[in-house]
Amino acid sequence: MKTNGLGLAGALAKRFINNKITPLIIAAAIIAGLMATMALPREEEPQIVVPMVDIMVGYPGASAKDVETRVVKPLEKLLWEVKGVEYIYSTSMPGQAMFIVRFLVNQDEEDSLVKIYHKLNSHPDALPQGATPPLVKMRSIYDVPILAMTLWSDRYSPMELKRIANQVLADPIKQVRDVSEVTVIGGQQRQIRVDLDPVKVAGYSLSPGAIVQQLQGANAQLDAGTLATDNTAIAVKTGAFLTSSDDVQRLVVGNFSGHPVYLRDIAAVTDGAEDPAQYVAFGVGPHGAHNGIDTQAHRPGSEYNAVTISVAKHKGANAINVSHKVLAKVEELEQSHLPDGVQVTVTRNYGDTATEKSNELLLHMLLAIVSVVILIAIALGMRESLVVGLAVPVTLALTMLVFYLFQYTLNRVTLFALVFSIGILVDDAIVIVENIARHYRLPENRGKSPLEVAIKAVDEVGNPTILATFAVIASIMPMAFVRGLMGPYMAPPR
Repeated sequence: MKTNGLGLAGALAKRFINNKITPLIIAAAIIAGLMATMALPREEEPQIVVPMVDIMVGYPGASAKDVETRVVKPLEKLLWEVKGVEYIYSTSMPGQAMFIVRFLVNQDEEDSLVKIYHKLNSHPDALPQGATPPLVKMRSIYDVPILAMTLWSDRYSPMELKRIANQVLADPIKQVRDVSEVTVIGGQQRQIRVDLDPVKVAGYSLSPGAIVQQLQGANAQLDAGTLATDNTAIAVKTGAFLTSSDDVQRLVVGNFSGHPVYLRDIAAVTDGAEDPAQYVAFGVGPHGAHNGIDTQAHRPGSEYNAVTISVAKHKGANAINVSHKVLAKVEELEQSHLPDGVQVTVTRNYGDTATEKSNELLLHMLLAIVSVVILIAIALGMRESLVVGLAVPVTLALTMLVFYLFQYTLNRVTLFALVFSIGILVDDAIVIVENIARHYRLPENRGKSPLEVAIKAVDEVGNPTILATFAVIASIMPMAFVRGLMGPYMAPPR
């Protein structure tokens, strides 16, 4: 395309080279790019959407072989009919079957879950009689915790630590914005255990099943209606929940020879912790002081009772902001509600690691730009290097703005792509700047206006440079069509 004897590149150079709005565009681009860089969510890896669904089906009393034959195989045939399913992993266990259904990459998560529900609910006859209805639960990359805090103490038992974690920290943390799930790992729940004596049970002509029914019936509270009197309605309730081991021991479970049989007569009742299903311990290492641990009171090598609170974030939320909000909330609760003797140590902070790695890559990108500017200053001159040193950051700043507008995140892939693009940007800038510098030195251009010389130089190599850039883009473009799990890494990453 020619405009007054100039090509596209020359016409653009002529329009902007002496335009008063050009410095404003450059300043606005840099400011917008800096603001976008600060506002962009930062992740270690791009958030790849791979919908996964867990399905649990109970089949009480059945062997693993029966579960496989009567539950797993019929449901597998149904699940393979769901559009978008890539893999199905099934496990048969005595009395239970578990399925993990994985969909194709970038399938819509909610749509995938609806498909599974619709398929299972429309074929209830696929399950044998006696099997429980399928329990369906969605899994995604966002279920991975971004923050883990360990509560540890030398004064409190695992049961007490779990109670403190649930009542003091977990519930308030759930109210923090963009927190999707809070899980307490380790510790033990309170449990009142009843150990029946078989000899005494048989001696009183009782059965374990009848005793269980008595316990279930006694541990209930029901509404019996309301009593209205003097313009006042009083709610009437019958029964009461069992709250202590004494309540359980005094429970009447039968009658023998005209006398009541109490549970304490035929069983040992203990109020304590349940059998542990998970173990969490906290050990102090030689560098514990760097994490705020008093190594004088807690010697390196010592081990303490502990529970861990893990926190996951909502999709699209900034991991750094969420972790900062949660830690601020925990610090506030630690000062006002946490008992003395309970320590809180951050054992994983995805926000800090994401910040550290993204800042490191941003630093490397900055060092690459500075290195290129110094190299051009040595080869071509200081004035030419300043032109390149201005053009590359402006382009990268606009790229950051595009990332923000399209809701991308700063992660290893996006930052590596930016570092990779510096080579292309510098190549183009060097070709243009070197040609301008060459034209300034030509004898026939002496006495001519510097603007005229610069426009002519840009027009001479600008169009081929643009075509060369499009050729590079065309050579890389096929990577965006890679399918499977590598597809999101090759496509524009989010």
